[in-house]
This record gives sequence, C-alpha cells and structure tokens, in this order.
Amino acid sequence: MDDAGKQEIPEVSRQKLLRGETLVNVSYLENDVIDASGAVFIAAKPETIWNILVDYNHLSEKIPKVVESRLIEDKGSEKIISQTGKSGIFFIERSVHIVLKVKEDFLRKLSFEIIEGEFKVYRGQWNFEPSEKDEGTFLSWQARLKPDFFAPPFLVSFVQHQDLPTILQAIRKLAETEASTQPL
Repeated sequence: MDDAGKQEIPEVSRQKLLRGETLVNVSYLENDVIDASGAVFIAAKPETIWNILVDYNHLSEKIPKVVESRLIEDKGSEKIISQTGKSGIFFIERSVHIVLKVKEDFLRKLSFEIIEGEFKVYRGQWNFEPSEKDEGTFLSWQARLKPDFFAPPFLVSFVQHQDLPTILQAIRKLAETEASTQPL
C-alpha cells in the first residue's frame, strides 16, 4: 500500500496474480530509458520474502541471474551492495557489475539506486503488499534503467521480459518452500 492507503496493484492485476500469473510490463521513456515492472503473488508472509531479499551476501545462491552479491557497507536502514549479474539473449550473455545504495523500509519496500557500475540509470524498488484476505504477499519490482554500454532499447526490453519472470518465480518458489516449513 502506498502512503495514501491505496492499493499499488490494480484489482484486475491482483486477480491474475492470485491465479498464479507473473506480470511483467516494459515501456520506453525518453533518452532510451526503460521502465520495467513485474509482480507476483507469493503464499508467504512479507517477513519470509524480506529475509530472502535482504540476505545480500547470499543472493547469488538464491536468485537466478545474480552471479555475485555482497554487502559493502551497513548504515542501518541504508546499505551499499556490490552485485554482478549475468543476462542476455540466445547464446550471447553479458555480465554487468553495479554498486547499489539500498534503503530499507522494513516489510514495505526496498529502494535501490546505482552508485557506480555499468548503467547510466538504474533505480527502483521492491514493494511488499500483504494480502488482507488471502494468505500471502503481493511482491512487485519496478525500475528505470539504461545501460552504460551499447544495447538498443528493444534488446534491453526483451531481456527484461525474459529475466524478470524467472527471477520473480524463483523468489516465489523459495519463499513458499520456506513458508511451508515454518510453524504457524
């Protein structure tokens, strides 16, 4: 929920998510910036999902496309994270390295912004929206990005359409597995 108390995910999308769909939307902004978003419903409490996403030193073991991740600096609710990811299409893959400033708003959102790395623009957030009537959480990810290397926007868009569902579904599987082993 946002600060005004309204749902961030429209009801029609929420119904699709409750049916198990993974939603992805990619649009083009000015100056070749890509706006990408995705959402998934996870049958787990926000705490379970949160603990997965803030385990910065072990993300590479849990989330596809993350090759390396480590916490560089911890300032309480603000963290500096170094990450290397691998992505691409067909047989062409590329590793990219970024350093992110992450602001944690406990169980509500994780905001991130690039400090240095191979993107001119890379900022966004993870949002956690507990479902009031269904046991679970709507997890969404939104980012604006623009590589600092040659990559046509249609290619960046394709990669987001390909990678984002994989990542969201992996988080769902991991969180639901962990939730099934937790006491009620």
